[in-house]
Amino acid sequence: MKPGDPAAVRDLFEAIAPRYDLLNDLLSFGLHRFWKRQAIAWMRPSPGHRLLDLCCGTGDLALLLAERVRPAGEVLGLDVAEAPLAEARRRAAQRPWLPLSFRSADALATGLSDGWADGAAMAYGLRNLADPAAGLRELRRLLRPGGRAAVLDFNRPEGSPGLAAASQVAAFQRFYLRQLVVPAARVFGLPEHYAYLEASLRQFPTGPEQEALARHAGFRRVRHRPLAAGLMGLLELVA
Repeated sequence: MKPGDPAAVRDLFEAIAPRYDLLNDLLSFGLHRFWKRQAIAWMRPSPGHRLLDLCCGTGDLALLLAERVRPAGEVLGLDVAEAPLAEARRRAAQRPWLPLSFRSADALATGLSDGWADGAAMAYGLRNLADPAAGLRELRRLLRPGGRAAVLDFNRPEGSPGLAAASQVAAFQRFYLRQLVVPAARVFGLPEHYAYLEASLRQFPTGPEQEALARHAGFRRVRHRPLAAGLMGLLELVA
């Protein structure tokens, strides 16, 4: 599978949707929930805000955001894959008091108006876009001036300034992906889907490169922050 191929990425997430949340919990030892809460803390959602969750998947982040903006706010989750969206809608239906909806849309061309959102999140989506730079430009277009965005994804440790043991972190990341992630996915019949992670990471922009792309996209304030000893990264943006 070629990283960034839109059809292949969509098919991948269609296939893994039924087991996606369980595998996330197993493979991150539940830490992905903590990292997503760090992203939310950066966004500072408040009641009445209108927020976007781009590449929303099964909706766990959108559900958390909706709790923060109720009762008068709104959260819209967008994704190109229908199977994750179906799971997201099922979960949202169990909490009908939340101001939350989901829609099929491409993160590179959402069709929403300029400045639609007070804030936005993208968790594990930027790496899968055909053009991350275009994804950041669309994200900037969607935010009102001063709006905050949080982009959470795997990190390329060799590109992290201040990460003293970058080569060791990179080696551990390879071990984690090859010896833990893929074998665990094999148990669920999905080894090739998770083998894709390492390939996608090799072409993913480093932290400093993401910062440069975000500045070029028009963000006023930009910082890429390594998480989990540099295994993950959080791109913090202000429009």
